[in-house]
Amino acid sequence: MTEKITLIHGDITNITADCIVNAANSSLLGGGGVDGAIHRAAGPDLLHECRHLGGCKTGEAKITQGYRLPAQYVIHTVGPVYRGGQQGEPALLAKCYHNTLKLAAERNLRTIAFPCISTGIYGYPFEHACEIALETITTFLRQTTPIEQVLLICHTQKDYEHYTQIIQKYNIN
Repeated sequence: MTEKITLIHGDITNITADCIVNAANSSLLGGGGVDGAIHRAAGPDLLHECRHLGGCKTGEAKITQGYRLPAQYVIHTVGPVYRGGQQGEPALLAKCYHNTLKLAAERNLRTIAFPCISTGIYGYPFEHACEIALETITTFLRQTTPIEQVLLICHTQKDYEHYTQIIQKYNIN
């Protein structure tokens, strides 16, 4: 099962996979960070499709076409803003990963690429967010699922090195 998880340092908009995950805001209409990069790379058709989705609640996930991206689909999920961890943030972040994987499995997608959800402007502590991601993903992959490969994409070398240490610490890979 651990061979199904691969850590990559790179730009998620250049990843070839059945789908990539957008760490979106609740409007789904683009923003900064990963969200803005995905919208820019996909082109204006993504924004047009997102306008018809009615937004997205924290922890939920919605799917669109990938348009100009190498990925066929984009699954948009809204991570929690970190407010100290006592307002349900861990459960909401786990829901992001679970609901995204569930949606991908329902579509019979085999490869999915995740950014580090909520660790940017939303302020989630990186190590804790990565632990939640790894726990949720490994638990999901223990089920019968069409998902064959989960790619964890780190935009910066620092995040990649930190995520590598977390994976080693928890004997995930």
